[in-house]
Amino acid sequence: QVQLVESGGGLVQAGGSLRLSCAASGRTFSRFAMGWFRQAPGKEREFVAAISWTGGATYYADSVKGRFTISRDNAKNTVYLQMNTLKPEDTAVYYCAAGVGGSYLEEYDYWGQGTQVTVSS
Repeated sequence: QVQLVESGGGLVQAGGSLRLSCAASGRTFSRFAMGWFRQAPGKEREFVAAISWTGGATYYADSVKGRFTISRDNAKNTVYLQMNTLKPEDTAVYYCAAGVGGSYLEEYDYWGQGTQVTVSS
């Protein structure tokens, strides 16, 4: 079992930055690939970024490539999402997830409760 708790969301102006954190409980954190997804009002949850269990491989949605960076610290049981050059269209609830990795929701077994990110224009 893995429990996930996101933090770091908030209100930021367009062009600004935020760093999201996702703290995991459980001794098997390092065995899971981790992903970040987001859901805007009235829209489906969508893939943002993923990282392999070793941290050696990362994947990004085209919409955030070059602006967002996913990383993990297995010693701290934490995965991060550094978000730069934020745009109003990045406004959403951001969720972290643990699973086998990939860009599909079905590839993840455990989910956090989400953290709100709001980007003002």
